Amino acid sequence: MKLNKLYIGLLCGVAAFSSCNDFLDREPLDEITPENFLYTEADLASYAVALYPFSTHSGWDQCGIWDNDNGTDNLVTTGYSTIWTPGQWRTPETDGNWEFTTIRQCNYFLNIVQPRYDNGELSGANSGHYLGEVYFLRAYNYFGKLQALGDFPIITETLENDNEVLIAASKRQPRNKVARFILEDLDRAIALLSNSPDGGKNRITKNAALLFKSRVALFEASWETYHKGTAFVPGGEGWPGDRNDLGDFNIDTEISFFLTECKEAAKQVADAIPLANNTAANVDLWDNTAADAQYKMNNPYYAQFCDLSLESYPEILLWRAYNYSEYSIGHSAVVYLRQGGNTGFNRNYVETFLFRDGKPIYAHPEYTDTSIKNVRKDRDSRLQLFMMTPGEMLGYNERDGVTEMFLETKLNLLNGTSKATTGYMLRKGVGATWYRDGLTGTEGCPVFRATEAYLNYLEASCIENGGNSIDATAQSYWKQLRKRAGLPEDYMITVNATVFPSSIQEAVTYKDGPQTFETDWAVYSKGEQVSKLLYNIRRERRCELIEENMRMMDLKRWRALDQLDYKNFPDEGYRVSGMNLWESEELAEFDEGELKGEGEPGVTGPNVSGKTKSGKYLCPFRANPNNYLYNRGYKWCEAHYLSPIGVKNFRQTASNLEDLSTSVIYQNPGWSTEVDTPPLGVPAQN
Repeated sequence: MKLNKLYIGLLCGVAAFSSCNDFLDREPLDEITPENFLYTEADLASYAVALYPFSTHSGWDQCGIWDNDNGTDNLVTTGYSTIWTPGQWRTPETDGNWEFTTIRQCNYFLNIVQPRYDNGELSGANSGHYLGEVYFLRAYNYFGKLQALGDFPIITETLENDNEVLIAASKRQPRNKVARFILEDLDRAIALLSNSPDGGKNRITKNAALLFKSRVALFEASWETYHKGTAFVPGGEGWPGDRNDLGDFNIDTEISFFLTECKEAAKQVADAIPLANNTAANVDLWDNTAADAQYKMNNPYYAQFCDLSLESYPEILLWRAYNYSEYSIGHSAVVYLRQGGNTGFNRNYVETFLFRDGKPIYAHPEYTDTSIKNVRKDRDSRLQLFMMTPGEMLGYNERDGVTEMFLETKLNLLNGTSKATTGYMLRKGVGATWYRDGLTGTEGCPVFRATEAYLNYLEASCIENGGNSIDATAQSYWKQLRKRAGLPEDYMITVNATVFPSSIQEAVTYKDGPQTFETDWAVYSKGEQVSKLLYNIRRERRCELIEENMRMMDLKRWRALDQLDYKNFPDEGYRVSGMNLWESEELAEFDEGELKGEGEPGVTGPNVSGKTKSGKYLCPFRANPNNYLYNRGYKWCEAHYLSPIGVKNFRQTASNLEDLSTSVIYQNPGWSTEVDTPPLGVPAQN
């Protein structure tokens, strides 16, 4: 069996063995016959791959994974997330987080296969590998629960269809126990997994599991560090859990444990997997010459995100393959990104990238943002590689006698379904193949990348040392990352040049001009400024993981959103913005009157923000006063650090339906158990 082809087909979302998503999924898995199933390597491989949950490129008019940071301070789309509008996000009747489908499917497999493996009853030399995959998959699913809900039931058996049993199993366990359980599953997986399974890195590998272990451990260590003493950690003030479940819990001991686990796992990956070579590290790619194209698909660092096969790139630990010619399985990521993708980089994000001398933009009085080319000039290689510029060469197309393909010089600012929302266009993931139609793209999609291990170790070392220093290993990893980005290896050049805002209000207030201090939200944890060393480690992470769907997880675990609390901002809040539209060279590409600025004299039917009311920078939500976020901006509410649990789950587990507090489940901090209600104390918004 060609397992890589099996992965191609099943990762489209097919679930081979499903059950009801209701009340611990109590419907029995009666279509499976264990008497003659789950003995062979083929059976085990098929079952495991059908449970692969990873976000990958799929669908029409989609950027694939590359726009998954939409709704954060990194990327901006035309819509908005209610996570930024306190009062609009409300307690649901049902929710997708409190469900156990995949957990139950994993438990079913593990309960049957582990004893057979122990007794030597399985056929095939790789049977242990697939057992390891399912331990990994259970851990992966539980990590999603940990991020969304914190405390969660730990269930390892396929439960019988009995209400008393199911209700008892619904009891939430403290989040540190959940995190430890995830690490235990990953340790089991690591012991069983191979780094060269049949199907290659289209299958979960040992290195992928080690990397993921470092992610989980860092997440919990940092969450407990910055949320310490609050209702969001076991034993904190207002924590709704049962203190009898804590045992000899000591939060400092737990933090130390998770930091150690993170470093040990991350080091194994980072020491084994070298960083991909960036051939453009010392080349300034700001001017869009055709020669610059050689630094894209001929550059291993760039190409590992969009080659047709990612198998040969050591830094890629897990990826998804596509095959349109044989299986009609493709994606639209490249086609959509090339148009703008209905997304764009937030100006705050673009201004976070350093100059090549290692200093921030405010240390460069010559910096100008009057063209996108100028914004990229002499900047961090990652910004130059992964942000598109009008007119730049995209690749080659041998069809129709055309060999060189260039991006339009005129930005797509007006097409609502695929426009460049901020003018700052995403480029990571755009390969050299030119597609005329959607759903035909076959560029591989990365899932796990070894670079994260370098970043995880680096941050864990700094937290371990109180934010004041890092160990020699962390220093080595950071120097390697900076060198590849075309920055000086001496990170203290950046640390010493860093300027923090004088107040929280100043930090989050819209500024109509290039920054003169750091405006990154990650300057803060729990409303207080962190050390400049720790902040710049966070900056490194933000810039390296561009477009890789890590930002919201990071902001939450750092508790880096307290300063945006809605109570502090009765007026607009944080306004997202993009390019300097009204002073830009790119403006010349538009016909007179084509761009209609809101609030400008004589303008009807505005289609972009206007300079008079909104300033010179393109503000995606300020093209029309009827937009909900026109005057509101992003605001935060403490309850939003975790998701609410749907009310249906309380009804199913309450001993008295008239009193949902009799449920064995408790609601997350700040949320009510009434349907369609905002967090406690937060006024409802229309």
